Amino acid sequence: MSPGTLKLLIAGAAVALILAISATWKVQDWRYAGQLAQQTNAHLSDLAKIGSAAADQVQAEQGKRLILEQQLTASDQTHHRALTDAQRDQDRLRDRLATADVRLSVLLAEDPASCNAVPATAGTGGMVHGRTRARLDPAHAQRIIAITDAGDRGLIALQACQAYVRALGQ
Repeated sequence: MSPGTLKLLIAGAAVALILAISATWKVQDWRYAGQLAQQTNAHLSDLAKIGSAAADQVQAEQGKRLILEQQLTASDQTHHRALTDAQRDQDRLRDRLATADVRLSVLLAEDPASCNAVPATAGTGGMVHGRTRARLDPAHAQRIIAITDAGDRGLIALQACQAYVRALGQ
């Protein structure tokens, strides 16, 4: 073989090798592009599913919040009504005490040495058998009513707080 033919043969082999490498490169590029497209589609599908799940969760939480707000509103109205009723009852009792329509009284301690269960004198309200009672001064009665009013309000407020905490815990 002559050196010129050898050079042509080597040049031809080099060109063939370059073409093979180029073709292989193109095939690998197409495969890689296809894999990237598949990964991108899978990623977009996963993102869509995650977004849909997050939107469903937000909607469910908003529904729960709306229900809780409605329950708290109903509970607030109930406790406001109870407070208003208690105030109205206390006001009526104060008015009846002020007009002497009602008098508060207390039981007196009995003398243990006395075996007399019936008082010697009957009160102005009629004959009452039982323990002896003493009427309270109207000013003292008003103070007692004010104290019980504050206690009633405190109990109603406590019940409202407990209902609120129970509603949040659900």
